[in-house]
Amino acid sequence: METSNPVFSETVFGDWAREETRVNAMTVQGTASKCFLLLAILTAVAAYVWGLGQSGTDVTPWMFGGMIAGLVLALITVFAMKWAAYTAPLYAAAQGSFLGGVSWWFNSMYPGIAFNAMALTLAVLLVMLSLYTSRIIPVTDKLRMGIVAATGAIFLVYMVSFVLSFFGVSVPMIHGSGPIGIGFSLVVVGVAAFNLLLDFDFIERGARSGAPKAMEWYGAFGLLVTLIWLYISLLRLLAQLQGRE
Repeated sequence: METSNPVFSETVFGDWAREETRVNAMTVQGTASKCFLLLAILTAVAAYVWGLGQSGTDVTPWMFGGMIAGLVLALITVFAMKWAAYTAPLYAAAQGSFLGGVSWWFNSMYPGIAFNAMALTLAVLLVMLSLYTSRIIPVTDKLRMGIVAATGAIFLVYMVSFVLSFFGVSVPMIHGSGPIGIGFSLVVVGVAAFNLLLDFDFIERGARSGAPKAMEWYGAFGLLVTLIWLYISLLRLLAQLQGRE
């Protein structure tokens, strides 16, 4: 049973699940509170970078600096998950810098798009959480396999597009505002949304297995990764839709 979120894997809680001591165990509530804290950090930094853009300051260094720092911190957190209590807040700050710059850039072209993407991200989060807690969509092995396969396919498409860009070749069909591009973006948004179900399930199973309380930071970090992917996907979709007007 796996989740397609790359920061989550079935083996993460394996050793801890056999621990006899459960005094300081991971809880769903604790993970949620830490996720809210990470979101607060991200939002504060994003708002600061957004303000710089509004004042006429070039936010490009903040955007690319945050993107690179976020990637490095994400890799460190994945391979040294016990450091998540330190690296996750730094990751949130780095991604806040990146998202603040990206959001301001998109909003300068399409006024209001950043707010709409943020509102839609929150709405999708609440809907998927409701679907998960009510078990309307049960997280089965078949669902996991389907989402893992879909996420892998999307990753492959992005990687091929990225490699081709070095040779001056673009893939306008998926990046443009035509029906194929919009359809592809809708699929990405849908897959990102369903990844939330898998992440909720992973966190709940981690809490049931009695993982250490420190793992709450890692669980919150993993959920934040999916939320950022969802927000960027929605921002891109909205830009494509407005580009057709």
